[in-house]
Amino acid sequence: MMEFLLLGFSDTPSLQWTLFGIFLLIYLTILICNSIIIIITKIDPDLHTPMYFFLGNFSFLEICYVTVTIPRMLMDLWTQKGHISFLACAIQMFFFFMLGGTECLLLTVMAYDRYVAICNPLHYALVMNHKVCIQLVAASWITAVPAVIGQTWKVFSLPFCASHVINHFLCDIPPILQLACGDTFVNETAVLVAIDTVVFIMVPFLLIVVSYGKIISNILKLSSARGRSKAFSTCSSHLTVVVLFYGTATISYLQPKSNQSEERGKLISLFYTILIPTLNPIIYTLRNKDIMKALRKLLIKLLP
Repeated sequence: MMEFLLLGFSDTPSLQWTLFGIFLLIYLTILICNSIIIIITKIDPDLHTPMYFFLGNFSFLEICYVTVTIPRMLMDLWTQKGHISFLACAIQMFFFFMLGGTECLLLTVMAYDRYVAICNPLHYALVMNHKVCIQLVAASWITAVPAVIGQTWKVFSLPFCASHVINHFLCDIPPILQLACGDTFVNETAVLVAIDTVVFIMVPFLLIVVSYGKIISNILKLSSARGRSKAFSTCSSHLTVVVLFYGTATISYLQPKSNQSEERGKLISLFYTILIPTLNPIIYTLRNKDIMKALRKLLIKLLP
């Protein structure tokens, strides 16, 4: 088999150009908003802290994450063809899951940063020094690579039957496994459960839960209501992003496939591939006073 055919949104031909305009607008919004966050975290001295160092890296990761999927969707909507080579499909799957896994790990690192800041504030500068921050970010990017290489190889080494039509808008594991010949239960279990569930979803999620359990316990011990409010405000944006990202990823990959129709699967995928990355910079800016202050300072410099 030399190529696949991504059906995408071909079941709604009357909406092709409308969807193209919507997705193009969303993509530009994600690029602009995340680029602004990266710029202000670099140029504003008040934001040269571990928390905003991680946020800047997270924004860069979000740009990479959506670039793996949205430009391909836009091209398919424009040409209305959807043909993708075997190699290009494998490459898209690799980067999609590598960046998604990196996002899970980076969200865990950000939760650890908030844990140290709130539960161990006197040693925060020592524990979260610049060298440690760089090491944590590098580990988040590198750790996902070997697992995803093995995952992608396992999927594309399967024998595929005559059908080459993928009822999806990207090369995701579930719809591709449906094209494999014979019983793919063993491969599906090994790939989805052992790698996706344990490495990229369960372990990071449990670490985040433990971190926030200790954070909330520590905040509730504060005698000042103002202190509790300030402590919660530094965590609320990150916690909102974690709930949105892990919620949709869990529904998509941990729900039994027999209970999930193909159209519903595509709709859920739209949430964690496009809509949530659109909301993330909005959540981090509107709910963060330091970011809004830095943004106002930047606008004052740019606008005469």
